[in-house]
Amino acid sequence: MSMEKTSGFTLIETMVAVTILTLSVAGPLYTADRAIVAAQTASAQLTASYLAQEGVEYVRMLRDDDYLNTYYTPGATDVSITAWTAFLTEIAPCAATACMLDPLKSAGVGPTDALIQLTTGTPQTLYDATPLYLLSNGEYTQQSGSGTKQVFTRIVQAAAVSATEEAVTSTVTWPFHDTTYKVTVTDHLTQWQ
Repeated sequence: MSMEKTSGFTLIETMVAVTILTLSVAGPLYTADRAIVAAQTASAQLTASYLAQEGVEYVRMLRDDDYLNTYYTPGATDVSITAWTAFLTEIAPCAATACMLDPLKSAGVGPTDALIQLTTGTPQTLYDATPLYLLSNGEYTQQSGSGTKQVFTRIVQAAAVSATEEAVTSTVTWPFHDTTYKVTVTDHLTQWQ
């Protein structure tokens, strides 16, 4: 019996070819997957940065409003000190515990105002805050049932640095791929001179 030698691929050659083909396709797919995850993380981080900055800017607006209200009050004296005292009194709940911010509500601090004091948990943490909802017009709110629920939570805290300086910290967190990310913005507000 005579065996003729035919040309063709052996099983080992085929397996090597399939392995090379798999690796040449898997590498770019993995790179593309990592690029998509990085883009999603960067997008969420940018949104969180804006939300955290909004928290600080809102408290700055309260300080400015207190100054302007005092300034335009007939017969007001010692405007700077009176306005600063009013501001400190207004944000005191956010110094005792953290506050959530819903800028679509009335200006101020209280259960029906934009800054709502957290009351659950001891101590109050960012995780006690309710998630934000994105409205169709692009604004974020704490009001459930309006808009699309987002992964972001935000708290605002105030802390006295001195008699004439208040540190305001706004923190936004969000979960992504089993990791909790956090963006914190801190600003120091002072009494107007």
